[in-house]
Amino acid sequence: MTPWEIKGRELVNCNCNFGCPCQFGILPNRGNCEAAIVYQIDTGHYGDVKLDGLRAAAVYHWPKAIHEGNGQMQLIVDPAATDAQRSAIEAIMTGKDTQEMATMWFVYSAMSPTKHETLVAPIDVEMDIDGRVGRATVDGVFDIDLKPVPNIVSGEPHRVLIKLPNGFEFAEAEMASGKTTIKGGAVQFDPLEDTHGHFAHLHLTGNGVVREAATAS
Repeated sequence: MTPWEIKGRELVNCNCNFGCPCQFGILPNRGNCEAAIVYQIDTGHYGDVKLDGLRAAAVYHWPKAIHEGNGQMQLIVDPAATDAQRSAIEAIMTGKDTQEMATMWFVYSAMSPTKHETLVAPIDVEMDIDGRVGRATVDGVFDIDLKPVPNIVSGEPHRVLIKLPNGFEFAEAEMASGKTTIKGGAVQFDPLEDTHGHFAHLHLTGNGVVREAATAS
């Protein structure tokens, strides 16, 4: 098994209510799961292939809950990646060289029998994790905008964090309100607005989350 490690950040928007029912073992409130995600890899490697500074993204659709399967997915890799780096990112983000159920990438891939061809497209992302504000553009594929969850009475920013001591994606994440517009690609869904978003620092290997370094602040 090829050893790998990634330290980075993610920006996520899915179609469920703020907080995401998946985090609490609850079925999706709209009956299905749809999501767009951008990853900023700060440092990383797959075997001898360095992944420092690269960006990747993904679009997913499941007709019911993720664990019920029958999903489809498409990865996008920034053109700054070499062929070897793109292959490495594909391997990691389709769950190869990963212990069973150890990462979200393993789970998402296992639950997505339809894997569309990886796209190569410019990825632009800005994340202010402390401020819960961010945006991402994957050229020709999707746009995401995240902002703080609003207080239901005053509309002022409402801060919520989720900690997952035994999770397979992050140890801690900042919740946000998201908006996504799909522009192209093989995985399509209707625009999302005022739905679950989150920011998280990631530290993952083929064995899962590295706990002591995977907190959001």
